[in-house]
Amino acid sequence: MNGSNSLSLKQSREEFIADLRAKKRATATILAYGKDIEQLAEFLEKTEITSTEAITPEHIKAFTLNLGKLNYTAKSISRKINSIKSFFRFLKAKEYIETNPTTAIVHPRYDVKPPRVLSKMEYRALRDACRSDTRISSIVEMLLQTGIRIGELANLRIEDLDLEKSAMTIQPYESHGLRTVPLTRAAHKALEDYIEERPKTREKTLFVTKTGRPFLVRNIRAAIDRYFKLAGIKDAKVNDLRHTFIAQQLIAGTPLVYISKLVGHKRLSTTEKYLKVISEKVEKDEVKLEEL
Repeated sequence: MNGSNSLSLKQSREEFIADLRAKKRATATILAYGKDIEQLAEFLEKTEITSTEAITPEHIKAFTLNLGKLNYTAKSISRKINSIKSFFRFLKAKEYIETNPTTAIVHPRYDVKPPRVLSKMEYRALRDACRSDTRISSIVEMLLQTGIRIGELANLRIEDLDLEKSAMTIQPYESHGLRTVPLTRAAHKALEDYIEERPKTREKTLFVTKTGRPFLVRNIRAAIDRYFKLAGIKDAKVNDLRHTFIAQQLIAGTPLVYISKLVGHKRLSTTEKYLKVISEKVEKDEVKLEEL
């Protein structure tokens, strides 16, 4: 039986989403959490469970088992469990439920793939492939030479650049704060070349389309994916340019704390994950060393 006085799943989901927005969580996170809770609600409605108080650990386990039957990966199931656990912690804190049914729910095990770091040959091939496209060439250099996120790049405005000081200001994006990032000579030169050819427009956004409209994240991603294919680079994504920047800076001996601040990591542990990647890369490279 459903609790007669408890909040409905629909109402509680709406309150949870509102709370996430109030806490200024990333848009992608809010969207994902919302979809995950909606999927749980749809599953439970089939068993006539529509209130939060009526949900038991067995219901949550049944939901996760059903995800496996629907061929969701262990990683996807784990992410959905995170969403659901956050949802019920919120309900417990608000005293909408007496007990949290997700306390004993465990995450499925899965292997975490290390960040994909492009080799020198790969990122040089990417540069060569897009060299005739000034806008994409500039975008590639910016991502590769500064490690900024694709969303931050899409939001860059002309006024955020200080070419005299070879630096740019990254405005608060989603849940990430304001920071200043230096420009290397390669990034500086690529930006100057692009700005010379940038379409005349009233838009303040730095990167624009040929018709002068903001160049959106999905368009940037699609364009670079196309050049990855042209360059013959397999299994690479736009975010790998950021991974490559971090790994290369660590290999060069740049202090970990400085890199972490530069790329806008909230936790130092996020940057530390790259240390294993570079140690494996250095060991691999050392094997190939020849006597000169």
